Amino acid sequence: MTSKSTAVRPKSHLGHSMKPRQLTMMGLGSAIGAGLFLGSGAGIQAAGPAVLISYLVAGTLIILVMWALGEMAAANPTSGAFSVYAERALGKTAGATVGWLWWLQLVVVIAAEALGAAGLLFSVWPVTPVWVLALIFMVVFTAINLTGVKNFGEFEFWFAILKVAAIVAFLAVGAALLLGLVPEVASPGLANITTDFAPAGLGGIATALFVVIFAFGGTEIVAVAAAETEDPEHSVGRAIRTVLWRILVFYIGSVFVIAAVLPVSSEGLASPFAGVLDAARIPGAGTAITLVAVVALLSALNANLYGASRMVYSLAERGEAPRFLARLSGASVPMVAVGVSVAFGFFATVLELLFPDRILPALFQLVGSTCLVVWGTALVSQLILRRRADRDSAELPLRMKGFPGLTNFGLVLLGVIFAVGFSAESSRGQLLSTFVLVACLAAACWLGARLTKSRHTPK
Repeated sequence: MTSKSTAVRPKSHLGHSMKPRQLTMMGLGSAIGAGLFLGSGAGIQAAGPAVLISYLVAGTLIILVMWALGEMAAANPTSGAFSVYAERALGKTAGATVGWLWWLQLVVVIAAEALGAAGLLFSVWPVTPVWVLALIFMVVFTAINLTGVKNFGEFEFWFAILKVAAIVAFLAVGAALLLGLVPEVASPGLANITTDFAPAGLGGIATALFVVIFAFGGTEIVAVAAAETEDPEHSVGRAIRTVLWRILVFYIGSVFVIAAVLPVSSEGLASPFAGVLDAARIPGAGTAITLVAVVALLSALNANLYGASRMVYSLAERGEAPRFLARLSGASVPMVAVGVSVAFGFFATVLELLFPDRILPALFQLVGSTCLVVWGTALVSQLILRRRADRDSAELPLRMKGFPGLTNFGLVLLGVIFAVGFSAESSRGQLLSTFVLVACLAAACWLGARLTKSRHTPK
């Protein structure tokens, strides 16, 4: 982290035309997607109403992580974001490892969003197969990401506006249903929550926690987009504050309504928003919210494809990925990086064709705990870089309040989450596989750097 006088944009040819309002809505767009519209139902099935504890824990952690990222992004707006900050704080291998890990996480999420949107659309329009719909979505949003950041940002802005409005309407209907204000429909009250709050105990909460973490994953894209935003020193802090409180209200409010209305055994949890509205007996509302959920997932796909392409572009610029991935189009878009990032999504549609209804659950399981590694690295990087800046009496555009106490609290909370995860058999395997993946990536990045160095060392 450097002083404000050196808080300049990296020397690249990416555009800088994204507006602050677009940055804010992109943060919402990347976080309000499959994790909320589909994952919330899976979380309730795993933990019952106690999933609210999982959301509060994960929500607290993401607030601390985003405050830390906001401080670093305002000082050094770069498309590599936390990957660059990790490199400056912990070395090149750490920076490259977290960059590749986040990229892998996002390309999996891109496929999950496409398949999730296709599955929801098929549930109300069973004409075109899920894999064909997913393929169409991948093609359309690849084209959108290639048109330039200004058009992409505007598209994402209106997508996010639509789903935010829908969630607000859903919360209003849910409140009316719980208060007994819906004509001819008996209020379920809070019986579903109070009768059996944690049917699966601590293990269920731990299992749900990783589903919830997947839901919050992607919020950190705000730090990545700072490099292409007007006046990032001011707009990043404003965007992060706005995104965080809205996400918490939307997530916790929505999950509370769902848990109160739908029992753990309800089939409506497969599409929980539609299930609640069907319980309210509002004609056509279930179909309408399902279509909104499709839009929400596609919006998240759009934002995550942007984030993945910018991260691998940054890795290429720093010599941590093949240089051809940094090639830009006339619209200042890393077109090869976009293509590589979306390729896994196309591959996933083929897998869906071969193994129907198996791919999406597997993708949810794969990416949950990788978020924790990325967030932990961001907190450690901010701890080191902030102390370095304070030692040098550097002026920072944005300072995280409560430092270092809140950063350390975030790290302790992260440690507790890992401990709980390892204590539960359902999540232990996921954590171990994540650690193996991180170790393999770190070894590959270290070896790649050594080979590159030796290749360019004069003999």
